[in-house]
Amino acid sequence: MRDTIVEGVDDTDPTVVVVRVRPVRRWAGRCGVCRRRCPGYDRGVGRRRWRAVDLGLIRAVVEADAPRVSCREHGVVVGYVPWARHGAGHTRVFDQTVAWLATQTSKTAVTQLMRISWRTVGAIVARVWADCERLRDRWGGLRRLGIDEVSYKRGHRYLTVVVDHDTGHLLWAAPGRDSATLHQFFDLLGPDRCALITHVSADGAPYISTVVKATCPNAVRCADPFHVVGWATEVLDTVRRNIIGQARRHARRRAVDQMDAGSPPTVPSFPPAVDPVTGLTGVRWALLKNPEDLTENQQVKLEWIALTDPDLHRAYLLKEGLRLVFKLPLDEATEALDNWIDWARTARIPLFAHLARRITAHRSSILAAIEHHMSNGRVESVNGKIRLITRIAYGFASPQALIALAMLRLSGHRPTLPGRG
Repeated sequence: MRDTIVEGVDDTDPTVVVVRVRPVRRWAGRCGVCRRRCPGYDRGVGRRRWRAVDLGLIRAVVEADAPRVSCREHGVVVGYVPWARHGAGHTRVFDQTVAWLATQTSKTAVTQLMRISWRTVGAIVARVWADCERLRDRWGGLRRLGIDEVSYKRGHRYLTVVVDHDTGHLLWAAPGRDSATLHQFFDLLGPDRCALITHVSADGAPYISTVVKATCPNAVRCADPFHVVGWATEVLDTVRRNIIGQARRHARRRAVDQMDAGSPPTVPSFPPAVDPVTGLTGVRWALLKNPEDLTENQQVKLEWIALTDPDLHRAYLLKEGLRLVFKLPLDEATEALDNWIDWARTARIPLFAHLARRITAHRSSILAAIEHHMSNGRVESVNGKIRLITRIAYGFASPQALIALAMLRLSGHRPTLPGRG
């Protein structure tokens, strides 16, 4: 331990080693918060112990006096000690070891190895991240942002996530998914740095567009292509379910009519290959997958749909047409998108007519995404890693501990083992 004088070691207890220490004179009599030199106040509660990294199978603690000082800014506080953070019950080396382990393995493994509770792991991670945040400027050189939301707990619990497009690092996260939550980020960023933001990519959530427009006057709003195509995919799947439901209702109605006429229900005269209900069973992935990824059986399903159900086949072509828009250069994409909107409006499928109005409302941001080659791919990658963290580190009582661990792992400043770089 740096800036620390060892006064003695007590190993009379076979289960614990007690190291008696004191700070060097240069750091004695300072405020534990701001480290300014302050007049002494009293001796505090006497001797105090801090948990240190175990010596093999034996617990180790650091013991020292804990006098209080009177700080002009922070009042009466415990004096600064170089081996531990203010208010912590563990040494800095212990905290750093736990933080490194938390980014490498499960929370349960950390609790068993370090012999601490789940809540203690969360508190240590939060302390270490707070120190990392104070030592660097997260917002320096920020120009392109990606914004999205990720579910972290049952019951519609969400985090709003902001990612730096240029580095792929997680910049900020907070519980909630509304304009008030997102405003917190831009308030931290400040108006001067908000004016430097050039591009913001996100899904079609209206509150994101409203906040970005109000806080980042120079930013180009880009609609994420994955989400836009996802809108068409959801509509296509709804059309599929409606058609299957209608076919099943017709089959039941036919069976009821036959029973009312005094005859038992008969099997349809046409073979299963062209039976509407049987033929539509299992077509979901044939419709939703990209054409280049279809299996031979799924290709046959699509051919059957094209011959027997023109409405569903038209819905499939509309989905594929929108997906292909994002593969074209800007000039061609502009014309193709306008043609697609006209096609969707006149395709006699009400759900796609509604989608056409939605696409029209986001037309400028869709074309901006094509022009500037922007997507939320990096944001989705970060979201996937956050979901993995929530599964591995099961047991967080509050989102703040989860956010601190996510920042340690994904912000580009992961902790290292003490003394190893």
